[in-house]
Amino acid sequence: MTGPLHGGDRVAEVLQAHGVRFLFTLCGGHISPILTGARRLGIRVVDVRDEATAVFAADAVARLTGVPGVAAVTAGPGVTNALTAVRNARLAQSPLILLGGAPPTALRRRGALQDIDQIAAVAPHVKRTFAVRRVRDLAPLLERAMSVARAGVPGPVFVECPVDLLYPETTVREWYGAASGAGRTLGERLLARYLRAHAARLFAGAGAAPRPAPAPPAPPEPDRGRVARAAALLARAERPVLLVGSQALALPEQAPRIAEAIRGLGVPGYLSGMARGLLGPDHPLQRRHQRRAALREADCVILAGVPCDFRLDYGRPIRRGATLIAANRSRREARLNRRPTLTIEGDAGLFLCRLAEAAPPEAPGRDAWAARLRARDLEREAEIEREAAAPAQFVHPLRLCREIERAAGEQAVLVADGGDFVATASYVVRPRAPLSWLDPGVFGTLGVGAGFGLGACLCRPEAEVWILFGDGAAGFSLAEFDSFARHGIPVIAVVGNDGGWTQIAREQVKLLHDDVATVLGRAAYHEVVRGFEAEGLLVRTAAELGPALARARAAAREGRPVLVNVWIDRTGFRDGSLSM
Repeated sequence: MTGPLHGGDRVAEVLQAHGVRFLFTLCGGHISPILTGARRLGIRVVDVRDEATAVFAADAVARLTGVPGVAAVTAGPGVTNALTAVRNARLAQSPLILLGGAPPTALRRRGALQDIDQIAAVAPHVKRTFAVRRVRDLAPLLERAMSVARAGVPGPVFVECPVDLLYPETTVREWYGAASGAGRTLGERLLARYLRAHAARLFAGAGAAPRPAPAPPAPPEPDRGRVARAAALLARAERPVLLVGSQALALPEQAPRIAEAIRGLGVPGYLSGMARGLLGPDHPLQRRHQRRAALREADCVILAGVPCDFRLDYGRPIRRGATLIAANRSRREARLNRRPTLTIEGDAGLFLCRLAEAAPPEAPGRDAWAARLRARDLEREAEIEREAAAPAQFVHPLRLCREIERAAGEQAVLVADGGDFVATASYVVRPRAPLSWLDPGVFGTLGVGAGFGLGACLCRPEAEVWILFGDGAAGFSLAEFDSFARHGIPVIAVVGNDGGWTQIAREQVKLLHDDVATVLGRAAYHEVVRGFEAEGLLVRTAAELGPALARARAAAREGRPVLVNVWIDRTGFRDGSLSM
């Protein structure tokens, strides 16, 4: 590049130095220099149709790589449109950077286009906010933001970048010169003097931008003494059970080591969130069903990155007399709703590795316990198999999930976006490997599908990426099939279409005897995506299902995004599943 760097170039240099390969965005004049600077340095700029999708995609990249995902959005509504996705990332503990444009610094609070107090709007939903006010601070503050996003409990950080810090200095000075008028009156001359001084302050000390020096924060190590106590408590247990959550994969590069540690511990367990797939699809230690019953009977429960929130029924199933060991980066989450016997603050994945090193060989006498849990799993699997074979008017949702399980390739990455259908799929469809399952997490956000699928395809170009949509959730993402087609993102989307918001309807109708606001039509989602140059397929019967999934896989191999719209029946499989 000839000439001095502009502010957008300085931002891009920091991103490049930190290993950022993708920048997700919906364009806007406030942030254009960031986009051009990123592309100049070889960072792939991926533009989408909704700011939330850009943040969801950045979230997926962060989860799969450990490098903070980055999204850039324009000022005002660009920032506020992104907030749900930002909050989802905060609760899911995903390290990401949201770059937000802002009006010129001289026009703040003067009625400029899209001028709101963005810091106040965003601050409750992120780890930290940074408001840049001079060009020379762009790179240092972004460096700090990258570190904050990954330190301790990871999460999103917001960096506000006013437009007059991003464009070339000559351009900005011309703007301020034109804004001051012709300079004939005293007022015009005073305004011109003020604006010249303001521009001088903006660019003072900018000079040559310092080279970024990335220094990723060290992960929080669990205390060795407490790990030794945990090993001693585990050694005395006759009926231990291990629960591993997303936080255990905060260091994605450690996934193979963490999986080996779990195998070495020899404790039967349940994997949730990003930990799904950690042991592969069929490891004998992994249990998939009847978790509540296992917790009621266990004499030692180990929570590795798993809080006792609504997903664990606030810890109520764990017996009061059981030993409870909780490892978590957050002391608050480790002690949420239940006081553990032993709390270990630190990275949950590293805790499992240290525990495997400290634990004695597997204690004898646990075979009966393991056999009991395994028998329950097999019994539940047989029930699901029988129900999947039940007659259906269209396609039984369990039958659809069984077919997806059979069809998905060995390197498949599964994205979950929906309520009833997706929760059904979680019983049946087995992640093949570590870091191959993406769901929204504790916030339960609908609409993550397109962004997560986009991020997964970019991070794992060798893998099949399947997005499992409920028909309600699919409505949030359909426009992004335009983004998939334009950017060559070959997702395989399957919509379980039962014509309703079924997860809500099943309990609402039962308790309140009214289906108001829960009814959808069996919309032609397959035809919608064809309008965006993607392939759309319709399935109404079980006989059509296998050929359609095979055709979808073939289209994806050819580089085309595809959506399979499957008409499914409503069933009682998940009756009583409403969570609060």
